[in-house]
Amino acid sequence: MNYLQAVQEITELVPDFETELKEHRNPTSYSVIRTFTERIKNMIRQNDSNLLLKSLQKMDKIYTDGDVALKNAIENTFIYSLDNFTAFCSKEDRKMIFSHISSTLKSSYSRQIYNHGI
Repeated sequence: MNYLQAVQEITELVPDFETELKEHRNPTSYSVIRTFTERIKNMIRQNDSNLLLKSLQKMDKIYTDGDVALKNAIENTFIYSLDNFTAFCSKEDRKMIFSHISSTLKSSYSRQIYNHGI
C-alpha cells in the first residue's frame, strides 16, 4: 500500500480526511500519517472511543500493509507521539489505547522508548 491508498483507507473511516489533507501542497506518506495522528489525538481529547478504536485498527492495517515510506512515517510520527498524547489520559484510557495497538506497533514503540539514542 502506498500513501494514496492509505488516504483512501482513512477516508473510508473519516470522510473529510481527504479534504483536510488537500491543505498540504504535496502530500507524502509523512503528511498523511501526521494528519491522521492529529486526528487520533483529537479523538483522545474528545473521548471519541468508538472512532478512536477503529482509527487505531486502521493505523495497524496501514502499518502492516504499507510500503517502507508509510512504515517509517508511522514509526517516526505516530509511535513517536504516542506517549505525548496519552500522557494526560487516565490509566484506564491509556491501557485501552495500548490494548488496541497491534503487537508489531507495540514492539516498535518499545524499541523507541528503550533505545535511548543508541
